[in-house]
Amino acid sequence: MDMQSAPDSEGRPVSAGERKNFVDRAGIGFGEFIFLIAALSSIVGLSIDIMLPVLPLIGDSFAVTNENDRQAIIVVFMLGFGGAQIFFGPLSDRYGRNIILIPAILFYAAASMAAIFADSFAVLLALRLAQGVGAAAVRIVVMAIVRDCFAGRDMARVMSYTFTIFMIVPVVAPALGQWISNIASWQWIFLVLGFAGTALAAWSGLRIKETLRPNERQPLSFAGVGNAFMEIMKNRLAMGYTLGATLCFSGLIAFVVSAQQIFQSMYDLGQWFAFAFALNAAVMAVLNIANGAIVRTVGMRLISHSALIAFALLGTLLLLISLAGQPPFWVSYILLAAIVGAFGLVPGNFNALAMEPLGHIAGTASSVLGVITFTVGAVLGGLVGQAYNGTLIPLAAGLALFGWLALAIVLWTEKGKLFVNPAGPR
Repeated sequence: MDMQSAPDSEGRPVSAGERKNFVDRAGIGFGEFIFLIAALSSIVGLSIDIMLPVLPLIGDSFAVTNENDRQAIIVVFMLGFGGAQIFFGPLSDRYGRNIILIPAILFYAAASMAAIFADSFAVLLALRLAQGVGAAAVRIVVMAIVRDCFAGRDMARVMSYTFTIFMIVPVVAPALGQWISNIASWQWIFLVLGFAGTALAAWSGLRIKETLRPNERQPLSFAGVGNAFMEIMKNRLAMGYTLGATLCFSGLIAFVVSAQQIFQSMYDLGQWFAFAFALNAAVMAVLNIANGAIVRTVGMRLISHSALIAFALLGTLLLLISLAGQPPFWVSYILLAAIVGAFGLVPGNFNALAMEPLGHIAGTASSVLGVITFTVGAVLGGLVGQAYNGTLIPLAAGLALFGWLALAIVLWTEKGKLFVNPAGPR
């Protein structure tokens, strides 16, 4: 790991010794820290993408005839994941990280096991909501742990490496889901998720130390949550980048919930769906690796602003082509892969920029940012998915709209100046 100085959240240089102290909080080496944080973060991606190939099978099992209604299996999970985050940030700021993390993973595992026995679509959706709640607590605590240990560009770098490993999951999860459905019933997918949750609970409980020191803990109060909301809303940097990330995430959710129908219904890929989806995810992972490698040199703004412009332009191009008729598969696929790849350069940087002024309330701030990003993203992305009509037009229109709105918000956030930090290098 490069031990050169980098600015912390307040702009001062971070020495090699200070950065080592960040990792020492967790009691494990840098490599294991990254892999554990990434594995915990991957619960979300695994819970979503492993389901995509079996949406038709689940729909058939419960006589869900409308293809768009099957998207609820993804959207409900995301709503539980987004909405529940508001509770776990304050709890982790008050009581510590591990005391929230371990029970949350076990709750997720229990909901996964229970889903095996769901006897109706409504029961399955309720258990998917419960899975989302458990994953929400994991996400919040993971973000707070990273913020406990790192700041500034180092935080962005760690988040990028974490997101890169996390993005391996969408590459392999659809293939895993398809493979399971080929040899067993779709219920076995939930068995796999339950075992994965149990294994992560054991790894976390045995290896990671408490990263929030007793003198850093905050009193528990609903007023603290309200104050965090107000602080974020009043802080131009935090609010602007949160909204920008939310709109980009809305586009990703719109793509994810529509992908099975686009690739299998529109283009009749059949068993090749998992491979096609994996290649899209691989593009995002590769670009995120590049982000982790160069962010400390180039800066978060130059990378993420450029990627956001590409996201908006490519979404607009896809819309224009789609309005002229259904494009050939290779045209659609290349454009969607490029759009998803551009997204891969945005979230780690935008999240780090939004968290920069909020280090003193990291847990609560992380939960508030998560509620906004994931809940609003799930709603907006789900609305685009519900508009699916057998063409690419709804998805392309959503991607273009979200991209241009996000760019407008970032321009407002940076007072019309893109690519560089007006206050100096960051």
